[in-house]
Amino acid sequence: MEIGEIVSDSIKYPSSDWTKIIIFAVILLIPIVNFIGLGYVLRIIKATVAGIDDLPDFDEVGDMFIDGLKVFVVGIVYAIPIWIIATIIGLILGAIFPATTTYYTGTDATALIGGMIASYAVVFIVALIIGLIEIMAIVNMAYYDSELGAAFRFSDILNYISTIGWGKYIIVYIIIALIGAVIGIVAMFVGLLLLFVGVFITMPLAMSYLYMFGTRAIALLFTDALTEAPA
Repeated sequence: MEIGEIVSDSIKYPSSDWTKIIIFAVILLIPIVNFIGLGYVLRIIKATVAGIDDLPDFDEVGDMFIDGLKVFVVGIVYAIPIWIIATIIGLILGAIFPATTTYYTGTDATALIGGMIASYAVVFIVALIIGLIEIMAIVNMAYYDSELGAAFRFSDILNYISTIGWGKYIIVYIIIALIGAVIGIVAMFVGLLLLFVGVFITMPLAMSYLYMFGTRAIALLFTDALTEAPA
């Protein structure tokens, strides 16, 4: 599928059942229960890969809760390298520029600012790359019927991304982020118009919609990779 087709399909996908959008929004708001929401994300991926165009049902809640825990674990594991790199960079900067009452001027101040900017850039790039891999890892886990180990089959995951094309993958990711930002702003604005209390209604609904939209888009990319990958 072309990028335009993926985006168009994914935008319409959640609106096929607004009741499920509302249910999903409520689930995401409740601590612990929101693991069911993460499990529902896996269910959307499974349905999409299976060629189903309708939103899946909220049944077998226990299984969805366990799947949600698995998604959470994957997120923690993939975040570890980012934490390590950020900590190392922080320690290096702390050693070079001690946090004292010293007032940095001239070259030292410029070096400090430059070092901080470069450090943030490195952490951001690493986080972006790992994030892209993590998303496909979760999709791969869904493809292998929620098998946790599938989220760490890096050769398979990188092969799928290569088949999709890093450029195409990043473009879709950016489009999802931009659409998410627009919908989030609109939801916030509408919520404020409803005397602020409306924010607690519009924002969860927007979040629910965006989860469904983004998950569908990535799952469609993965489905394309499955059909294009060599046997």
